[in-house]
Amino acid sequence: MSVEAKQNVEVSVRGLRKSFGGLEVLKGVSFDVKPGEIFVIMGPSGSGKSVLLKHIVGLLEPDAGEILIDGQPVHSTDMLGKFRVAMVFQSAALLKSLTVGENVGLYLSEHRLKTPEEIQRIVSEKLELVGLKGVEDRSPSELSGGMQKRAALARALVIDPQLVLYDEPTSELDPLMSVVIAEEILKLRNRQNATSIVVSHDRDLAFGIADRIAMFFDGQILFIGTPAEVKNSSDPRIQRFIHAELSITNSNKRS
Repeated sequence: MSVEAKQNVEVSVRGLRKSFGGLEVLKGVSFDVKPGEIFVIMGPSGSGKSVLLKHIVGLLEPDAGEILIDGQPVHSTDMLGKFRVAMVFQSAALLKSLTVGENVGLYLSEHRLKTPEEIQRIVSEKLELVGLKGVEDRSPSELSGGMQKRAALARALVIDPQLVLYDEPTSELDPLMSVVIAEEILKLRNRQNATSIVVSHDRDLAFGIADRIAMFFDGQILFIGTPAEVKNSSDPRIQRFIHAELSITNSNKRS
């Protein structure tokens, strides 16, 4: 089967290191993601998860180590033409000057990959898949935060991606909308069979959607396993993170 015809890809990260101004953010990170898997990288805020994701998508180059997609280096010059990779950014990153439909179809129109009629059809189809039928002519500002996240998912889908990267997809969302986004990620994997890498510190999201979870602390992966294996890990740092609860009491609470 040709690369272009494959529905998903495998991802391998080998000895990845990255420093900014003398501060080492990634400290020799290595892991493998299986084709079609939902692989969640979970850990505290500020631990380097988003920096790792930007390396996988090719936005940053490592100081050492490499990332391979189906055995081919991400930073090779012909990488972009060989694999369909989409990223869903933490902020949704919709352009305010464009309509929702124009945002979703922007890649296709800028690269003139389809006719205007075909783009309109594809955009409507992908928006309907994420529960946003009929919002093509709206401004992004007219959408709620959760709707904007779903529009960003639709934008990722227009290229029928083999690999989808999610950066904190439930950030700034209420618990109900976080569940909706989690359900959409699962639905999209089931429909597209794409490989998914999700960066998050949302414990409910991670345990709800992951095939495997990589616990990431201070630029390093401490443990990789299924949700059940992570919950049963003996590492005290992992246990503190996944069972963190409010320990102080409200002394002014009325009886």
